[in-house]
Amino acid sequence: MASPRSLHSLTSDFVAAQLALRVRTINDVRLQPDGRYVLYWMQSTHRFEDNWALRFAVLEADRLNVPLLVHQGLDPTYEHASDRIHSFIIQNARELARRAPTFGLEYQFVLRRTRNDDRRVVDRLASRATIVVTDDFPTCGIAARTARFASRAPCRVVAVESHCVVPSAHFDGKEEFAARTIRPKLAKLRDLCLEPVEDRAPRQRFDRALLDGLDITPLAVGTLSDAALTAELACCEIDHSVPPVSTDHIVSGLTAARDRLADFTTFALEDYAERRNEPTDRDGSSRMSPYLHFGQISAAEVARAAIATGPAASVEKFLDELITWRELSFNFCRLNPNHGKLRGLPDWVHRTMEAHKDDPREVQYTLAELEEARTHEPLWNAAQRELQETGAIHNVVRMIWGKSVILWTPRYKTALDHLILLNNKWGLDGRDPSSFGGIQWCFGKFDRPWFDKPVWGVIRPMSIARAYEKFDADGYIARWRGASR
Repeated sequence: MASPRSLHSLTSDFVAAQLALRVRTINDVRLQPDGRYVLYWMQSTHRFEDNWALRFAVLEADRLNVPLLVHQGLDPTYEHASDRIHSFIIQNARELARRAPTFGLEYQFVLRRTRNDDRRVVDRLASRATIVVTDDFPTCGIAARTARFASRAPCRVVAVESHCVVPSAHFDGKEEFAARTIRPKLAKLRDLCLEPVEDRAPRQRFDRALLDGLDITPLAVGTLSDAALTAELACCEIDHSVPPVSTDHIVSGLTAARDRLADFTTFALEDYAERRNEPTDRDGSSRMSPYLHFGQISAAEVARAAIATGPAASVEKFLDELITWRELSFNFCRLNPNHGKLRGLPDWVHRTMEAHKDDPREVQYTLAELEEARTHEPLWNAAQRELQETGAIHNVVRMIWGKSVILWTPRYKTALDHLILLNNKWGLDGRDPSSFGGIQWCFGKFDRPWFDKPVWGVIRPMSIARAYEKFDADGYIARWRGASR
């Protein structure tokens, strides 16, 4: 792997080869010949560093000899829009706005507060753009939103993949069966794809006069105080019953992400294989998933930091989670349109569910009872409270959390729907490919048949009782017993 001092130039053959695999043209419209700038519509990759979409936008701006505008918008129409998700995005936007001048970038953030507010900001920006560059992301409705926009855009629209270390195009459109099938393919390409690349500003500086007459009113997000941010949230037509996660648990933005990463690689990575399986040890896992989901830090930067710091065995275990399992889920969500439905599961799962669909459930819970952590199992309730308070569940407990709902609902579809809703509503890493992959794993995705049992069929079972033998379940329960919304 290249050393940190051997950065690939943005105009290098290496970058060109990477972009050839990451850039996807969304419409058949030509470049707008009288366009005044390149527009980078930042949707899922909320960062300036290690951002392949931004790199492509800079190259296009230089090639066309026009400036670049980075636009990020936030509206109330996405599924499960809430104070929790909005605040995490806006806090990061505040940091981006403050850092943009040091990168020589023109960055603006537009907040659409209600569903009746202006819906065509990007359309008006595109009316003066030579080309629109945006992010390629398989969930959160981003692909559909991009396709709708591209169908009416006056210029070419391209989407660029930045979330995966290894470009998904390497897999030739084939959905991978399991971690064991994708792992060797990723291993061959990983180190090459982790080689660092320079990030720089475009040659031409952006003049705000280029936007005169477009009626665009960006939020002065860079100067927004915490109190003003809270006031803005109150004006938004979103779910105010899901509060922001306390800064005692997580702080949004690249600076906080790097601080957390440094703590993890310095103090926990060496013993990662053991510590990651103890839910009472919150610092034993990386806790990077919210930052990765919102693209505030790249998986490549996280991987390079681990490689530079930890012992080989621990690093490989961590990278298996960070790259193998994460990119397996991206592969699934990109290529399987049913990633949020039972139809996304293998045939053997459907056969066993059909055979066991009428098996009696010893206990059944409504969605409200699950959401309010009112089950008979203290461990499950603790997991739900951790999700509500922190926006995430420790991975070991998360598997138990998901598996148990299969036993407690009358239909497999009901269980899947409940889990996706709870995760997407309360999780800061909800709506992410890794979340969909993890939940579907509970139903047999990426797995193999086990011994036949009631309700489970041949889906891998998981017992809450066994959890008490594997980790300090009582300590975990005590930690989250008092957590509340």
